[in-house]
Amino acid sequence: MTPEQSAAAMQSFFEAGQAMTKAYLEFVANQQSAFSLPAAGPVGGAMQVPMPDLEPFMALQRDLAAQQAQLWHTILQRKPGEAGEPMVKPEAGDRRFHAPEWAESPIYDYLRQAYLLNADYLKKVAEAMPISDGPVKTRMQFLTRQFVDAMAPSNFAATNPEFVKTALETNGESITEGIKNMLADLDKGRISMTDEGAFEIGRNIATTPGAVVFENDLMQLIQYTPSTDQVFERPILLVPPCINKYYLMDLQPENSFVRYIVEQGFTVFLISWRSATEEQGHRTWDDYLEMGPIKALTLVREITGTPKPNVLGFCIGGPILCSSLGVLNARGEDPVESLTLMTSLLDYSEPGEIGALVTEGTVSAYEASIGKGGVLHGRDLASVFSSLRANDLIWQYVVGNYLKGKKPEPFDLLYWNSDSTNLPGPCFTWYLRNLYLGNSLRVPGKLEMLGVKVDLHKIKVPSYLMAAREDHIVPWHGAYLSRKVLGGPTTFVLAASGHIAGSINPVSKNRRNYWVNDSDKVLTSDEWVAGATEKKGSWWSHWTEWLGQRSGKKVAPPKNPGSATYTEIEPAPGRYVKARA
Repeated sequence: MTPEQSAAAMQSFFEAGQAMTKAYLEFVANQQSAFSLPAAGPVGGAMQVPMPDLEPFMALQRDLAAQQAQLWHTILQRKPGEAGEPMVKPEAGDRRFHAPEWAESPIYDYLRQAYLLNADYLKKVAEAMPISDGPVKTRMQFLTRQFVDAMAPSNFAATNPEFVKTALETNGESITEGIKNMLADLDKGRISMTDEGAFEIGRNIATTPGAVVFENDLMQLIQYTPSTDQVFERPILLVPPCINKYYLMDLQPENSFVRYIVEQGFTVFLISWRSATEEQGHRTWDDYLEMGPIKALTLVREITGTPKPNVLGFCIGGPILCSSLGVLNARGEDPVESLTLMTSLLDYSEPGEIGALVTEGTVSAYEASIGKGGVLHGRDLASVFSSLRANDLIWQYVVGNYLKGKKPEPFDLLYWNSDSTNLPGPCFTWYLRNLYLGNSLRVPGKLEMLGVKVDLHKIKVPSYLMAAREDHIVPWHGAYLSRKVLGGPTTFVLAASGHIAGSINPVSKNRRNYWVNDSDKVLTSDEWVAGATEKKGSWWSHWTEWLGQRSGKKVAPPKNPGSATYTEIEPAPGRYVKARA
């Protein structure tokens, strides 16, 4: 290549990078109304945000130009057939460019490294934007990441060497299969993440033996069959999130949280929420409290004869459960012995990216469309959660399913993730406005539920608070704030990994780790983790030991589920969990 050709090629690559930047600015500008980005003076003729000092951005552009020039020089110096050491490497955990084909060709090697440079540049631009409003800046960074992830050369047939190799090796069959996969997913309305034919609820997933002993319009109550000669006299009621199916807590036998609790000698009850249809489209937050935990606690007490069961809330099941306890407390009741929260928020001061996406505009739009009746479809909510980890939960499957024509492998967690549930509009919009947007649940007496003022600080029972260190849905620093909201003694435990893998971490596999800190001092979350002790394995064993100390003596297990009044309706897992949204 002559010097003139080299200069021309380098100029074209620079122009491609500038086009990516311009497209990014236009992309963010087009999202302003949806995400309530601020308006002020123009930037590059595209996005309108205040920018009084351009020097930081000019410095970033100079750095990018220098890095691109160095990369181009490095690529030109490579000898034919030589795989050089990349100047730019993906972040840890980024698997998009690990295939050897990306390094074997200078063209593809340059494409991936130039993309990584441009991506890093745009992320730094978003970070440098002079926006003082924290949620708005988080939205800016979220939008930037969506754009950067979407523009990866791995996502396009023309710029992905793995696509070319697979097509050649299969004589084009991979292209045919990819089109078939895409058409099938378009028909389903979602991207396939796993081999859904490999699982069936009640056959090889959600198989812990039990019986449905009660049902109403919103939930079924399951009582699980004891598997030990003796059980603790005090039962536990589990309140899963209503935005997903409960069987995340009861996957396959080897990783079932429910089965593990039963095997430790606890009598377990669980709420299986119904996926809302149009018939439930009028249901409110108050309905979910009254017909959910409040009704379930009444039943558990009647069936077992235990005046104060233990209770556990998981994810949004946590605020639903605590709101119910707050209502019962305001009614003069003292309904439970202990409270466990798994990856839950009560104080929404640090809600992460989800909170940043909940704006007055988005909430008002939901209120106008479904706030007085209607259904939020589970696929819409699932797409929001997937966008928080787009490379793992969207683009990985676009490449594998459509470009390479492959079928995804069986994976129970991803089967569950694809099995979404619908929510009634009035309940959903109340939750967004009062908890995420208003952060009112933490304020004593600010919210009225079921005709009474709720004060969570009056919940004085011992509480076990579990959070996950890499949780992108419920950031652990936010979950830690529950210690100040609740009025009783709290034990905080931090698990490794994310929202799902940190929660569902079977003892039998002895994977990962968790942190504990028994200090009696009033600590911030950073102080807590600085003084925490790391433990190997799953937090499950630590929790069941804590729970056992609050569960009374061992007694003979019940011979049959339910009672004379509440008899078995059908075997677990019940009809509600099998209904597809």
